[in-house]
Amino acid sequence: MQNDTATAARFTPRELPYAYDALAPQLSEETLHYHHDKHYVGYVNKLNELVIDTPYAGQPLEDIIMTADGAVYNNAAQAWNHEFYFDQLSPKPQSQPQGALLEAIDRSFGSFDRMKTQMNTAAAGLFGSGWVWLAAKPSGELVVVSSPNAGNPMREGLKPLLCIDVWEHAYYVDYRNRRADAVTALWDRIDWKTVGERYDRK
Repeated sequence: MQNDTATAARFTPRELPYAYDALAPQLSEETLHYHHDKHYVGYVNKLNELVIDTPYAGQPLEDIIMTADGAVYNNAAQAWNHEFYFDQLSPKPQSQPQGALLEAIDRSFGSFDRMKTQMNTAAAGLFGSGWVWLAAKPSGELVVVSSPNAGNPMREGLKPLLCIDVWEHAYYVDYRNRRADAVTALWDRIDWKTVGERYDRK
């Protein structure tokens, strides 16, 4: 998201890094239009309204997430979370983690499959709407974090690496109430090259 401080920190929604139909059949063109154009863009637009003439008007998005509360936090976090989510998906993803990230997954969970199982269980069990994250502690240990509503693990001193959106708007067009099926399908579009680069970034 671009932050134009010359115009009172008006945030500009980012375009998807792929075509709307590029993630089918796991995520349909209709789902991405609703998810990106209506929900994500809606959060950005609402944030722009909320920060005008406030101390947040000149702040970067991540700083707002770390310090705000209420509606400003909710819309800022949802804008950030969605950009992070869309960026980790790819029409031609690297299907397995490699290198330092894979080593960290094996140390923290025992195996890649065990990590996926833990995230699947967390996603299926999160009551209501929210996010499930793979995140890194300052020590390098990886953890799975369930965050209701607009939660973001940066607020807990963790480094986000991967997220699963379990708000109904992320999957209901394609999967109706079958959240577990939606999460299972999502793994086929996770680009572990992107996730690995996030892990490697200090």
